[in-house]
Amino acid sequence: MINILPYGNNALLINFEQKIDAKIHNLVKGYFNSISEFEEVSYQIPAYCSVMVVFDPVTTNFKKLKSKIEKLNIKPDEIKSDSKIIEIPVCYELEFAPDLASLAKEINLSSEEIISLHTSKTYDVYMMGFLPGFPYLGELPEGLECKRKATPRKQVKAGSVGIAGKQTGIYPTDAPGGWQLIGQTPLKIFDAAKENAFLIKLGDKIKFKSISAQTFKTLQKNGK
Repeated sequence: MINILPYGNNALLINFEQKIDAKIHNLVKGYFNSISEFEEVSYQIPAYCSVMVVFDPVTTNFKKLKSKIEKLNIKPDEIKSDSKIIEIPVCYELEFAPDLASLAKEINLSSEEIISLHTSKTYDVYMMGFLPGFPYLGELPEGLECKRKATPRKQVKAGSVGIAGKQTGIYPTDAPGGWQLIGQTPLKIFDAAKENAFLIKLGDKIKFKSISAQTFKTLQKNGK
């Protein structure tokens, strides 16, 4: 079930059921991919449970585009997946994981159990934001759900891996942030100097791999 609403003068919003869910994620991807083929569409912004579609008002309008989208009739179980799995090396040692010890006490797990759970799943990239290249990944294994920090940090290092709520994510650049930081990757997931600036895209799948501090420094030095 979808609900399509006008969003300003030259955009519309496709709303799905408002929850984080794999089937809804498939619908987001399915509509996003199909609508990408529409010539009258300028660009789209996908989120967990919605897609904002910006269109050219010279060639179409809300009513026409809404009717065209409703005819797509996309079903989540019939969407073919072309996802690629990206392995992200993460160092969970103390110098790279400033919140790991305190989080372990908060959710009544050992640091080793947190690492084991965090690396046990393959995560879907549900959406991109709030920074360019920041992937929202879900869902966390049961037991890892946690609150954001009461006071956000003014500066989080690029590559920091955090968790909050049912999600995990990677900070692409140095930035303020309130997620619980449990590790860091040496990979550059966003590099504005490259033609393809984003390592991770909507629809990809992410698998975290635990590495040592020495391996972290070697990969960082080699620019890998």
